[in-house]
Amino acid sequence: MNRTLTILAAGATLLAGLAAPALAAPEVSLARFDCGTPQAPVPVNQRFSDTFAYGELKLQFVFSCYLIKHGDDYLLWDTGHAMTMPNVAPKVSLVDYLAKIDLKPDQIKYVGISHYHADHTGQVASFPKATVLIGAKDWEAISSPKPGTGVNFKPFEGWIKGENKLEALALDKDVFEDGTVIVLRTPGHTPGHSSLLVKLAGMGPVILSGDAIHFRENANSTGVPAFNYDRAQTVASVERLKNIATNLKATIIIQHDARDVEKLPVFPAFAK
Repeated sequence: MNRTLTILAAGATLLAGLAAPALAAPEVSLARFDCGTPQAPVPVNQRFSDTFAYGELKLQFVFSCYLIKHGDDYLLWDTGHAMTMPNVAPKVSLVDYLAKIDLKPDQIKYVGISHYHADHTGQVASFPKATVLIGAKDWEAISSPKPGTGVNFKPFEGWIKGENKLEALALDKDVFEDGTVIVLRTPGHTPGHSSLLVKLAGMGPVILSGDAIHFRENANSTGVPAFNYDRAQTVASVERLKNIATNLKATIIIQHDARDVEKLPVFPAFAK
C-alpha cells in the first residue's frame, strides 16, 4: 500500500512539473556607442592586405563599442579609446553614456574585451566591479612582466593585481548559459582575439567582429593585415564568422566600418 502511494505521489509531482509554465527567456537587446573620434580616410592597400587587394581604396575608420542587456544584467563589449587619447578620444565617455539611461558603472556585470589594443580597451578601468572576459592568450600578453608592443596593459592594473574579477577564456563562452550571448574564439589579429554573438529576437543574431575583420572589403579578400599576429589563424577565424553568419542568418557588424555600425540604432535606442 505504501509503495502504491509513493508511486502515485511521484506521478503527481511529475505531472505538476509538466504543467508548470516555462520561465520566459530574458529579453536581449543591443546598443552601440561611438567610442572614438574618426580621422580622415586613409589608404588601406598596403597596411591591411598582404596580397595588395585594395588598390587605391581609402577608408575612414570608426571606433565603436556595445552594450548588451540580458534581462536585468548588462555586458559591455569593448571600451573604445581612453578619454585622454590625443586626436581620437571619444566625445562622450562610456560612463556618461550609461548615465543617460540611469545606469551606473557598478551595474555592469561583464566587460567583454575583443583584444588588447588601445582602441578597444581604453576605458575598461571605469568598470572595476565588472568581471572582464578576455581571450586567455591576450590576457597572458597583458599580464606579462614585459608586455609587448601594442599591448595596452595599463588600464588593467586592478585585474593584473588580482583586485578585480577576470575570466581568461581558452574556448567559447556562453555568457548567460542560455545560448543568447556567446564569446567566440577568433584568434589571428591577436593571439587571444574574440568576437561576440548576440541572438536578438527581432533583428536576429548579430556578430560583433572585434578586429577579426576591419572593413567589408577585408571580409571578401584573402588578404590579411600585415600587423596581425598569425595569418593562418586570421583566415580561419574570418571563415568561421562567415560560416556562422550563413548558418544562423546572422548580421555581421564590423566594428571599424561605419557602413556596418549604422545597421544598429543610435544609443540610447536598442536593437531587439
